[in-house]
Amino acid sequence: MSPIPKLIQLSSGHAFPTVGLGTWEVPNSATAKVVYEALKTGYRLIDCASLYGNEAECGEGISKWLDEGNSREDVKYTTKLWNSENGYGNAKRAIKRCLEKVKQLGYIDLLLIHSPLEGPKMRLETYKAMQEAVDEGLVKSIGVSNYGIKHIDELLAWDGLKYKPVVNQIEISPWLMRQELADACNERGIEVEAYAPLGHGGKINDPTVTKIAARKNVSGAQVLIRWSMQKKHIPLPKTKTVSRLAGNLDVYSFSLTEEEIRELDHPKAYEPTDWECTDAP
Repeated sequence: MSPIPKLIQLSSGHAFPTVGLGTWEVPNSATAKVVYEALKTGYRLIDCASLYGNEAECGEGISKWLDEGNSREDVKYTTKLWNSENGYGNAKRAIKRCLEKVKQLGYIDLLLIHSPLEGPKMRLETYKAMQEAVDEGLVKSIGVSNYGIKHIDELLAWDGLKYKPVVNQIEISPWLMRQELADACNERGIEVEAYAPLGHGGKINDPTVTKIAARKNVSGAQVLIRWSMQKKHIPLPKTKTVSRLAGNLDVYSFSLTEEEIRELDHPKAYEPTDWECTDAP
C-alpha cells in the first residue's frame, strides 16, 4: 500500500493530522503535562470537549509548547459542544466560553457537535451558530460527532448549510467497524475520526492483536491504531501515561498486510465501549 501521509486536507481546505491525542478522562492535574509532552513527541492534533472539563489545561499544554518557539499553525485543537450547549443562543455563548478557556490559542481549529441527542431543531440551530463562528474567525473548521447517516443527511439537506461538516467523530474499532456509516461519510466527503480505537484499552491483549504485534515487533496498541489508519480513519488514541505517547504515534513506519487486516476485522461484531447515539431520533 502507498504510505499514509501525516497530514490530509479537510473539505474546509485546512490540513489535518492523520493521528491525534484523545484527552477524555485524562485528569485535570495531568492534562497540561500530557498535552505538552505529546506535542514534544510529535503529535499535532489534540482532541478535547466541553464535557471533558480539561479544555483550559489542554490550552496550557499547547501554550507551553508554543512558548518554545513553535508555530500555532502546526497544532490543531479540537473541542465539542455538549448536549446542554445545543440551540442557537446556548451554542453562541458556549463557543465563546470554549474559546475563553484557550484564549491564548486565538482560535479553535475544529469545533464539533458532540452528539445528535437534542433532536433536529436543536442540531441545526447549533450548527447555525457554529457556521457563524467560522465567519467570525473564532473557528477554522466545523463538524459532528456520534452522528448516524440520518443525521448527516439531515444536515447536508438543510437549506441553511454554508460549511459542510469536515469530520464525523465516532467510536470505531475492529469490533465496532460501522462500515456502512464510515462508507457513507467517505462518499459525502466527510473524514471519519475514530475515538476509542483501542477499545478503551480492552482489546490490546486480544490473541490476534498480540500475534500480529509480535510478528511486526510492535505493540498491540500500535496494531490497532494502524488498522484504523489503513481503514482511512483518523484515530484518536487516548493515554494519560507519558511513556506511551511515543509508541502510539510510531505507526507510520510499518503497515499491515491485507491478510492481517482481514484477521483483525470483525464485521459482524457490535461491541461499543462507550455511549451509542448514532441511532438517535
